[in-house]
Amino acid sequence: MKILLKSATIVDPTSKHHLKKRDVLIEKGIIKKIATAISETSANTISLKNLHISQGWFDSSVSFGEPGYEERETLENGLRVAAKSGFTAVAVNANTNPVTDSKSDIKFLKSKIHNSPVDLYPTGALTTGSQGVDLAELYDMQNEGAVSFYDYQKPITNANLLKIALQYVQNFNGLVQSFPLEVSVAKNGMVNEEVNGTKLGLKGIPALSEELQIARDLYLLEYTGGRLHIPTISTAASVQLIKEAKKKGLQVTCSVCINHLYLTDDVLESFDTDYKVLPPLRTEKDRRALLKGLKDGIIDGVTSDHNPIDVEHKRTEFDHALFGSIGLESCFGALLKVTDLEAAINSLTRLKSTFGVVSSSIAEGAPANLSLFNPDVEWIFTEESILSTSKNTALKNQTMKGNVYGIINNNQLVINE
Repeated sequence: MKILLKSATIVDPTSKHHLKKRDVLIEKGIIKKIATAISETSANTISLKNLHISQGWFDSSVSFGEPGYEERETLENGLRVAAKSGFTAVAVNANTNPVTDSKSDIKFLKSKIHNSPVDLYPTGALTTGSQGVDLAELYDMQNEGAVSFYDYQKPITNANLLKIALQYVQNFNGLVQSFPLEVSVAKNGMVNEEVNGTKLGLKGIPALSEELQIARDLYLLEYTGGRLHIPTISTAASVQLIKEAKKKGLQVTCSVCINHLYLTDDVLESFDTDYKVLPPLRTEKDRRALLKGLKDGIIDGVTSDHNPIDVEHKRTEFDHALFGSIGLESCFGALLKVTDLEAAINSLTRLKSTFGVVSSSIAEGAPANLSLFNPDVEWIFTEESILSTSKNTALKNQTMKGNVYGIINNNQLVINE
C-alpha cells in the first residue's frame, strides 16, 4: 500500500524535518520519501486541513475488559478506539478475569491482536491474581512479551515483597510498577481529603496516603536497585519526592493521568460518579504542580488511564460506584488545553523507552509509525464523541483543543470519518 501525506507539518525533534511542512510518501509501511512536494498518482493521497504528524503515541495504562468483562470493552473495540484516538501503541493492564498473571495469559492477549494497526503491549500482574501475596510468573511473562509488572490500582502493602520483586527482575531487566497508595491511611476513602470532600460528607483519601507509599517505595528502590515505575501520581509532594529520587540517580519513572492535569476536586459538588477516579481528583495547587513537573521532565509521561466501567457499576450511589474513567478519546484534546504542542507530543511518546516500545524518527527509510492530527481545532467532548463501549468519562462536556485524524502503523491507515 502506498500513502501520500500532503503538506504535513512534522512534529518530531529527532527529525531534521522538525516543524517543517512536507509531503511524505509511505510504501509498504516504510517512509520512502520526504520532500517539499511529491507527486505519486498511484498512492492513496491524504490531504487534510492543517495536517500535523508526529511519532506514534503510546499510552502506558489502558484497561480493556477482555477477558472476563467484555461488556465494558472488548480488545477489538478497545484497539479501534485507541487507533481513532491517535495511539499506535498501548500497554494493557492485567485487571481482567482471570487476571493476566501467567505466560499463557500473555499469549492469549497477543493471539487476539493479529493484523491490528495498534501495537498491544501486555502488562503482567506483579503478584498471583493481583492478591499481593506471591510473585507471579514474572520471568516467563516477560519472555512471552510482557513489558512491565503491575497489580492495577492495588498497592503492594508488603514492603518485603516489593523489595524481592525489585531484586528479582534485575536478572532480566524487568520493570516493576507500584501503585502509590498506603491503604491503612486511605481506608474506604472515595475522594480527595480536603475542603470539598468534607463539605459533601464523602470519606477522604489524603494526599499523605500517596506520598507515604512513594517515599517507602523510593527507599526500597535505593536499597535494591532495579527499575521502578510509579503510575498516575496526583500530588505536589509526590512530584518533589520523585524529583529528589532522580537527582540521586535512581531508575524511577512516573506518569500522570490526563484527568489530574485538567480537573480538580471542585467538580465533586455534582456528586457525579464519573468523577470517582483513583487517585482522586486533587486541588488546584496539586494540578499546577503536576503540570510543572511534566514541563520540567520530572513526570515522564501522560496516560489516559482508560478504564471502562459498565453502567451497573458506575450509575449507582457514590459509595458503591467503582473507580474509573475512560480517557483515550479525550486524552490528546485535553492535554493540548493545558500545555503546548511539543510538550504534549513529548508527553505521549517519552515513556516508550521505559516500556521497551520501539521508537522511530520521522525520516526516510524508517517505519511509518505516525499519529495524524490538527492541533488548532477547539471542540466540546460530549457523549456523542465517545467511541468506547462504556461511557464513564470524567471529561464530559469539557472543551478540547486538537482534533485527531487517525494513525498510520503496521502498514495500515486508520482515518476518522
